[in-house]
Amino acid sequence: MDWLLIAVTGYFINAGVYVADKFMLSKKFHSSITYAFFVGIWSVLNFCLLPLAPYMPSLAWLAVELAGGALFLFTIIFWYKALHQSEATRVVPIVGGLTPVFTLLFSVIFLGEQITSQEFVAFTVLIIGGALISVKNTKMYLPGRIVAQIQSWLGLVHASYRPTWRLLLNSTVSAFFFAAYYVLMKYIYLHEPFLGSFVWSRLGTFIAVLCILLVPGWRKSIAKHQGAAKKHTNVYFFLGVRFAAAVAFILTNWAISLGNVAMINALQGVQYLFLILLVLVLSIKFPKIYREELGRGVIAQKVIGVVLVSLGVYVLML
Repeated sequence: MDWLLIAVTGYFINAGVYVADKFMLSKKFHSSITYAFFVGIWSVLNFCLLPLAPYMPSLAWLAVELAGGALFLFTIIFWYKALHQSEATRVVPIVGGLTPVFTLLFSVIFLGEQITSQEFVAFTVLIIGGALISVKNTKMYLPGRIVAQIQSWLGLVHASYRPTWRLLLNSTVSAFFFAAYYVLMKYIYLHEPFLGSFVWSRLGTFIAVLCILLVPGWRKSIAKHQGAAKKHTNVYFFLGVRFAAAVAFILTNWAISLGNVAMINALQGVQYLFLILLVLVLSIKFPKIYREELGRGVIAQKVIGVVLVSLGVYVLML
């Protein structure tokens, strides 16, 4: 099951990328649009891979591939909005928990994919484990908190409660479009060469990035952050993170081209495990630079989630 190892490797790298992205959004950039621009502008470098597998799509397939790349940029804008609003250990599991559900729905409807009973058990266990890891505080499920949350969604309480609603909205939209992107790319990979179609889809991301410059307010924000982006320390760190992100992105897309897209998305529970461990280490080693709320009362709950995620991976390997 090659796709399993490829996907887990990609998610391992992604865990570090998400922590670095959270740091950049909190300390260097404060706009998801601006950060998405600087991330997406490097997509054009993927054309360096095209000589490895020369491929020229028909106009119809080129349009589909470019649309896939543009959809990806739209997706990460909402993703960065959510990541900027809260801790990575909270946002990543919310998006990662919803994405497999949307992906399973889309893949069954549009791709006709089916999962075996064994894969369904693993899928369910991975989702439950990921949910347990993602919950910041079990008290959020008490009746009073549920009522207060519903009231905040309806706009009936003080505005101070509304950031949670915005976080959930951006996370849900991000998960929805991540799922749409993955299913669209799986459809492309079923009919076209993997590496070539992947490269052309990244051109779609680059074109969409250039369209951002057409909006005056966004253009001003990008110009404002350009000076900070040129600092050597920022450039080296940013490029290092983007290189790691590119490797992880290629690996996850490769896994999607080989395996069941819904199961690969469900495997993001493994990513939560890597993320939790990384954040714990950073919080201890560099508390002034990176600090997230991971109290001891939540650790036991997350450990149970980790055990379930590990069990889900084990079931997949049987």
